[in-house]
This record gives sequence, structure tokens and C-alpha cells, in this order.
Amino acid sequence: MTPKNALSAHVHLSPLLGIPLAVAAGLAIPLQGRVNGALGAVLDDGIAAAVVSFSVGLVIMIATSLLLPRGRAGMAAMIPAVRARKFPPWYLLAGVIGAFFVMSQGLTISLLGVALFTVSTVTGQMASGLLVDRLGMGPAGKKRINGMRVLGALLTIAAVVWAVSPRFGGGSGSGYLLLPLLLPLAAGFLQSFQQAMNGTQTLHYGTPIAATLVNLATGTVVLWAAWLVKAAVAGAGNPLPGEWWYYLGGPLGCIYIGVGAVLVRSLGILLTGLGMIAGQLLGSLALDIVLPSAGSHVEPATVLGTLLTLAAIVVATLPWPRVVRNSIGR
Repeated sequence: MTPKNALSAHVHLSPLLGIPLAVAAGLAIPLQGRVNGALGAVLDDGIAAAVVSFSVGLVIMIATSLLLPRGRAGMAAMIPAVRARKFPPWYLLAGVIGAFFVMSQGLTISLLGVALFTVSTVTGQMASGLLVDRLGMGPAGKKRINGMRVLGALLTIAAVVWAVSPRFGGGSGSGYLLLPLLLPLAAGFLQSFQQAMNGTQTLHYGTPIAATLVNLATGTVVLWAAWLVKAAVAGAGNPLPGEWWYYLGGPLGCIYIGVGAVLVRSLGILLTGLGMIAGQLLGSLALDIVLPSAGSHVEPATVLGTLLTLAAIVVATLPWPRVVRNSIGR
């Protein structure tokens, strides 16, 4: 690892800068979900949509790794880091989690909509974010789970449910959604582990470019294998569409993975997840206003729930006086 790359791996960002970056990265997720969900519907194949998304992202990261000096240095650092067992070898499988998340988008968003998908993933991510921070799996090490951080996580879940409640107001026919909801719930739960694994690899490679490349390479191999099995059993589905925007899922995923890998070093898993969740809600709100899907409406609860999510992040990140933290943590 060169001195320049070693320095980049150890840069610490304050929450004042890191949280807005996490919010910005989170904006990519609802847009990626809309693109991959639409592509899955057009292809009539959610696995194929995930294959396209990851394959495009992999091509971008290969080109980036070869063209940029930092990318080439990161690639050179990969094998020595793995041989020296700088991290558990199974961390290289972080891309499998990413593949599962993107596949769940293509399989369920056309059925559930972005609202229910977001509720499920956020609930899983909040539960695992606390767990992963407590276990110290990420590059920031173990983080104390005080009462304010738990309160911030609970407020975030409540805010997301409130924000999307107008879009899935209980009808008698909503019971059939229970099983499809389990897929994004599991994908959200695993995301915190993926962020920890990517962040640790970034630390030892010296750049998020290399960690993102490994992530996409692993995920692409798994998705192609899954699609080949599916195609052999049920056929290949519809041909690829000609519109360019169907292929934006890969670049958006690169942004999300790369920024997240950097931020977990400074913020930890839970706070990085909180910021990205705020970005997801803001992005969903913006999509409904600027590019509304059929039947979508911006309700007051959506706006107020988004504001409550931002407040929850403040609760979880501010340096509260010790007396306040102790009283909440009892």
C-alpha cells in the first residue's frame, strides 16, 4: 500500500460532513430500485434485472480501477491483504449480499412498490446496524450502543412507517404481501454486514475503488450462475430494452457501495445506515414529486415522516450531555 493510499484509508470524517455524504449516497437507492424494478417488469425476470445492474457496474469499476492510479494501487494491494489475512476471507463475499439486495428489488418492487420495500429493508437494517456495531465487525471497531443510539434507531423505523403509511393503507387484500415482504426484510438485515465487510476491505486495500470492484465481481458471478439455472428451468424471459435509463442501476450501485465503504470507517455501521435511510426517504419523496409513478401521491404523512427521520439522525449523532445519555440508557 502506498503512503497516499494508506492515508486515504485512515481519513476520519466528522459526522457534520459524513452524515450529509451518507444522505447523498442514500439518494441513489430509491432511484436504483425504481430502475431495477422497472427493468425486472420489462424483462419479466427479476434475476435478469439484477444481472444487468451488476454487470454494468462491474464494467464501470474495472475501467475505473485500470484508469486511475489509486485504482491500480488498490488492485495491487488485494492479494497481499488476502494472503496476510488482514480480514476474514469470507468478507470477500460481501458482493453476494449486494446481489441478493438488487435481486430483491427486481423481484418485489413491481409487486410491493417502493414504499413497502423501503419499510422492510429499513426495519432489517436498523436491527442489524445495532448488532454489527456492537460486535465490532466494521473498520471503526466496537461502538457503544447507548440509549440515544437505540432511540434514534427506533425513531427512524417509526418515521419510515409513518412516511410510507399512505401508500399501503391497510386493505383486506394486503395479506398476500406478507411472504414477498420477507425478501427485502432479509436483504435489509444483511446490508449492515455488507457495509462492515466493504469498509474493512477498503481500510486494507487503501481505496473504496478496490472494495467496490471485489463486491461487484463476486455479486456478478453469483447472479450469472443463478440466472443460468433459472433460464435452463424456466426460459430466458424477454429481450433487453433499448432505452438507456434501464441500465443506470449499476452506476447508482457503485456510488452507494463506494461511499458507504468510506463512511463506515468514520461513522460506524448504524450512523452510516441512518444517513443513507434519510437519503432513501428524501429520494423517494423527490421521485414522487418529479417523476411520479402511476397512482402515487405525496401525502402530508410522507413529508412529516421524512422530517422525523432527519430528527432521529440528530438524536443519534449529537454529543448529548452525559446526564442525558445516562438517563435514557437506564
